[in-house]
Amino acid sequence: MGFNNWNSTHCRAEFTEQMVKGIADLFVSTGLKDAGYSYVNIDDCWAEPSRDGNGDLVANHTRFPNGIKAVADYVHGKGLKFGLYTSAGTVTCDTQGFPGGIGHEQQDANLFASWGVDYLKYDNCGDHLGQSAQQRYTAMRDALRATGRPILFSICEWGQNSPWTWAQSVGNSWRTTGDIADNWGSMLGIFKANVQLAVNSQRGGWNDPDMLEVGNGGMTDTEYRSHFSLWSMMNSPLLIGTDLRTASPATLAILTNRDVIALDQDSLGVQATEISATNGRHVLTKPLDNGDVAVALFNENGSTATISTTATAAGLGNASSFQLKDLWSKAVTSTTGTISASVPAHGTVVYRVSRAGTFTAPPAGTTQVSSLRASMSANGWGPVEIDRSNGEKAAGDGRTLTIGGTTYAHGLGVHSRSEVRYYLGGRCTTFQAWAGVDDETGNNGAVAMEVWASGTMRATAGVVHGTDGPKRVTADVTGAQYVNLAVLPTVDGPNYDHADWADATITCS
Repeated sequence: MGFNNWNSTHCRAEFTEQMVKGIADLFVSTGLKDAGYSYVNIDDCWAEPSRDGNGDLVANHTRFPNGIKAVADYVHGKGLKFGLYTSAGTVTCDTQGFPGGIGHEQQDANLFASWGVDYLKYDNCGDHLGQSAQQRYTAMRDALRATGRPILFSICEWGQNSPWTWAQSVGNSWRTTGDIADNWGSMLGIFKANVQLAVNSQRGGWNDPDMLEVGNGGMTDTEYRSHFSLWSMMNSPLLIGTDLRTASPATLAILTNRDVIALDQDSLGVQATEISATNGRHVLTKPLDNGDVAVALFNENGSTATISTTATAAGLGNASSFQLKDLWSKAVTSTTGTISASVPAHGTVVYRVSRAGTFTAPPAGTTQVSSLRASMSANGWGPVEIDRSNGEKAAGDGRTLTIGGTTYAHGLGVHSRSEVRYYLGGRCTTFQAWAGVDDETGNNGAVAMEVWASGTMRATAGVVHGTDGPKRVTADVTGAQYVNLAVLPTVDGPNYDHADWADATITCS
């Protein structure tokens, strides 16, 4: 969460050291910092047109007379973080063609670290010297890592080389589309492209549909609320692109809606899935770390429409009643299952839905996990299957659970990225399972399988492949309120990632 100057200033003369420091001041005075925004990032045009005699990048003497480190120090002094920009080619993207980073990766990374840079946006302009996108971005990843300084790495190659299939091990976020523009059509098109890539997002590796246009004047406040809601549901980086020096109270109210921000920043980190899209009426669901589910009802049409779904379709299970909190109006209502709203043209209603009542802890003794009701579940493709493998579509379309030729009568069939959680109530001691990629994928697929409780990883099968046999996983969950079973895609992406928690049991007192 933060700010980038490009959409509001581009390369104009107003882009200066004083402007950037002023933005940091506004983060504090307007409440943006308290709402969670932390990165003050500067984009293209910060450098001199040529490197110095040592080959180092040099800050533009007119815009930044005291150098980049002085600006970073000022931003850090406000309790914020500082971000910088360059390109994975010979020149950057502005028409003036400032020096790019290709061939200078370690030299530039060392310089950025010495300046106190916390975030690097690495663009895609200039001559690539015959190198692939993976080569160019991996080279900068390695250079940043070698500095020893934690620097968030934002890959900006515009989705041209399908980075969602390879960038999980390279960067912290990757642009999925071309640049956003401040109009309804651009925002809508980018949403439709990015929402389909939910399966490729994971903890520490996020789909990036580009910066926020909220407040720049090309859309209505209703449309901007939709923009902000959809970006938050999709776990997008929330980088403000408007000029905060002139931002209206309405703009700041959208940008500081903490209930909506909480969806984007939820620690479970699961991107929303679009569960229906009919005639311009979209329903998105997003499981949350505390067991709630966010439901967004988005109307792309030019007239008001009623949009509906159910708690069951949203993955909330079989509770008898649910509480709905509208995250824009703040109204709280209840339902026995129907989730519906009259949504204005180009508007979005976002509910945080919670179950009434509490979950019951497993009984004493050893119980098959597949016989318990999950308190939260999220799956890459298809539902979490009970005593079957994952068939990617409808419930029950899987096969007998089989790992390395061994079949199992009980367990869970999932597809990365998957998160399944069970309430333990502090009464249980041990979780056990055989973990692996189901034989139905052949020799394909590779996942990381982890067991979490009380915010720590209690056991892992490590990375398991389609060629591996079952691996025994035993986790001490003594005293934990919940156990969470996580299956994450690896460097080969989520394809073929049918994973099994076979013969999974929980032992309780």
